[in-house]
Amino acid sequence: MQDPFLFQRENAAELFIVRHGDAIPEADEIIPSGIYDDLPLSKIGRQQAQDLAERLSSIQFDAIYSSPLLRCQQTAAPLAERLNLTPTIVDGIKEIKLGNLRPMPGDKNDLAALYQALQERQRDIVRLAGETGHWDAVPDSEPSNAFRQRVVAAFDDIANRHIGQRVIAFAHGGVVNAYAAETLGLERDFFFPAANTSITVIRVAGKKRVLYILNDIGHIRRTQMMRG
Repeated sequence: MQDPFLFQRENAAELFIVRHGDAIPEADEIIPSGIYDDLPLSKIGRQQAQDLAERLSSIQFDAIYSSPLLRCQQTAAPLAERLNLTPTIVDGIKEIKLGNLRPMPGDKNDLAALYQALQERQRDIVRLAGETGHWDAVPDSEPSNAFRQRVVAAFDDIANRHIGQRVIAFAHGGVVNAYAAETLGLERDFFFPAANTSITVIRVAGKKRVLYILNDIGHIRRTQMMRG
């Protein structure tokens, strides 16, 4: 290969991957009807999405992609509006399907208890996956290896449809970890805490991938840092 680090942009796709904004709602934001995997952005998350759009709106993107989950689509929306681009939904960059680590409170109207349970569930997930580096540590979850394979296939497909272009994809912490790990040749599927609306940049050509930026949070205000 004459260009091992993919410096020549005309021969590679430049893929910006953004983790969604904060989606752990405060008690006054929780919908009493129940807990579900497709949570919307919290108030903090909505502000993070606006700050991200402000930072990136001067950059030219040729396409926007998003996970089908609501928190990603809502994170993408402010930037998509500024750039007058319609996000393309890609199922392959949906977050890993995790098992139930702990039962949710039986009283769905006890919003404070629901908020606490969501926070504890998030901490449990990060602890288990962070200690082992694999999602198989979380009972009844999508197999970690299968998850990585689908994420890599989805991002490679996106990138190789945009050689010579720059695109942005809104995804999830586990998804960012999986593709970055594959790029770096790591065995661990979960190796760093991706911050909300953090930016990771990877250049791709065929099966060649080069990491340029990991977990850039320059636009995040200190009051918005790492809530899950």
